[in-house]
Amino acid sequence: MKELQEYSTFQLALRNGQDKPEIWIAYNGLIYDVTESRLWQRGQHYEHWAGQDLTAELKDAPHTQAVFERFKVIGVLVSK
Repeated sequence: MKELQEYSTFQLALRNGQDKPEIWIAYNGLIYDVTESRLWQRGQHYEHWAGQDLTAELKDAPHTQAVFERFKVIGVLVSK
């Protein structure tokens, strides 16, 4: 498996559906591309906003971590 690229929280924040065409979210250290998801149009899914680490917010979500298997992993979130 190829090594994943590292992205900072600043780089992730730019993929919020407003600043660039990509819509990314982070969960458990991985960054997922949710651009094609109809549920993330305009960078928002219910009360959650793209371009950020949603690990803490999703601990009480009604779905399991398996939902992330639908999306492509773009990289790893690092704090820089």
